Amino acid sequence: MLTDYHNHLERGTLTLDYLKQFTDEAEKKKIEHFGISEHAYHFYQTKNILSNPWVDERRFYDMKDYVELFKQAWNQQINVKMSIEMDYTPGKHKEMKEFIDSYDFDYVIGSIHWVDDFGIDLAEFRKEWDRRDLFVTYEKYYDQVVTLAQSNLFDIVGHLDLVKIFNYIPKDEEFLLQQFDRATTALANSKTCVEISTAGLRKPIGKLYPDPRLLQMCFDKGIPIVLSSDAHVPGDVGADYNQAIELARSVGYDTLMTFEKGERKEVPIG
Repeated sequence: MLTDYHNHLERGTLTLDYLKQFTDEAEKKKIEHFGISEHAYHFYQTKNILSNPWVDERRFYDMKDYVELFKQAWNQQINVKMSIEMDYTPGKHKEMKEFIDSYDFDYVIGSIHWVDDFGIDLAEFRKEWDRRDLFVTYEKYYDQVVTLAQSNLFDIVGHLDLVKIFNYIPKDEEFLLQQFDRATTALANSKTCVEISTAGLRKPIGKLYPDPRLLQMCFDKGIPIVLSSDAHVPGDVGADYNQAIELARSVGYDTLMTFEKGERKEVPIG
């Protein structure tokens, strides 16, 4: 069994024709468990959760249209799961829960893209990495991983070590492993799974998420995994899965978690 739970339609349209390009690619690559997880910030219904100038310029969807798209797909027997990728926002647990509970998602991804007002993975903010204290940014990022896990609002945490995207990584290994350890301890005490994401191979870092040492801690603490491509175009669905599977097996994983309407089931990898 293979999963690809992290995919986006934002570069195209919320139409059945465009959605089908993704599901056709998943079928071609023998991915049985496939889902779309559009960024929650695109929807008018999340304005009370995350709002800043960068995000507000990109808020152009209505959840009504999103839900309707999936209903159309299911009516045509298209095998696709409905999800959302929500920016985990400290201090907004109540609002996030209300939004998540308002829709019949198969699963929900929580990700961290913002450290205070710093969009850590955005090209527009890249120069900020040289202006800010690297250790403070990392500590604040992993603070959010901990509280994301503790919130227990999410089924999957997206690209767990996204903070490395532009190759700004503390040289102090003890510090880095300390962040990994506290993140995985919190995740192990939650319902949250971790994705192995091939998206990092297409980013400046040129590596999978997460770091093998971080994934090893996940395995050692019994945290389940899924596979994801974070495809923003149909051709990237299931991209480089040979590397993701190899990484999973190298640390000891032989199963993946699957989701349907909030229910989870463990299946063998492959």
